[in-house]
Amino acid sequence: MVGANAGVIVGMMLSGVLCDHGFAGGWPSVFYVFGMIGCLWSGAWFLLVYDSPATHPRISKAELEYWGKEIGTAEMIARPPTPWRKILTSVPVWALGVAYCAANWIYYTIVTCIPLFMHDVLGFDSTKNGLLSAVPFTATLSMILVGWFADWLRAPSRMSTNFVRKVFFASGFFPAACSIIVTGYIGCNRVLAVVLMFFAIAFEGVSFTVVVTNQLDLAPLHAGKIMGLTSFMGRIASIIVPHVVGALTYHRSTHAEWQSVFFLGAGIYAVGTIVFLVFGSGNRQQWADTTQLATMHVTSMN
Repeated sequence: MVGANAGVIVGMMLSGVLCDHGFAGGWPSVFYVFGMIGCLWSGAWFLLVYDSPATHPRISKAELEYWGKEIGTAEMIARPPTPWRKILTSVPVWALGVAYCAANWIYYTIVTCIPLFMHDVLGFDSTKNGLLSAVPFTATLSMILVGWFADWLRAPSRMSTNFVRKVFFASGFFPAACSIIVTGYIGCNRVLAVVLMFFAIAFEGVSFTVVVTNQLDLAPLHAGKIMGLTSFMGRIASIIVPHVVGALTYHRSTHAEWQSVFFLGAGIYAVGTIVFLVFGSGNRQQWADTTQLATMHVTSMN
């Protein structure tokens, strides 16, 4: 997941430079460059990605043994039927979807709209805007350390996965929400604005390590399907955010209008946090028991 944010950092920096100095009139070069990169990436995807660990020709023996231990050798190949009814009626799954949506609301408020804030309110030109808008996203590198620390805490005899997931999500929410709210009240202090956005992204990353791993806690064998469902709910936020920000800052893009944007984001984040704390879970669900699913699969084949 840190790779996606590395793309944001490079993309913002490069976009600012291309807008001011690129070919084809400046800003059109952004679309040409990233379009070509996307084509190259797609080619790599088709050549390198396979359906499962068991069918990958270049997987190491150690990794193949690890996945066989985690989800079972038979399950990697046989793929027991997906308990869709159980998934779609699972309260922890829907709580995770709401939390994912809330975390994405804050993230996409920053990633898609902060360049606009820095241009309209703080007065940065395109090149400086791209460079300084990218700076806060360097904080996402902390997700690597946060993820490692969470796994260390989840080790036997330390803390339960359920406790760790909920504490991490809540501890990421409060400072991130406070940071973006304060951003609306600092006037035109450019340095402080960048610092506050840095802290907002850093702590939002703490919450984000929960919403992109909790699927494995709930049902390891069906984590891909649950990720698809919860990620879809999260992407709803990424679609709505630019429209909401545009509507709230339509008149003059003033500090007062941006304060409304930041308060709304913090409020939605708070709702997602409460829902996850009350209804979310870090425990494997009963319907996700691999032994039971394997038995069901064998029975259906017979």
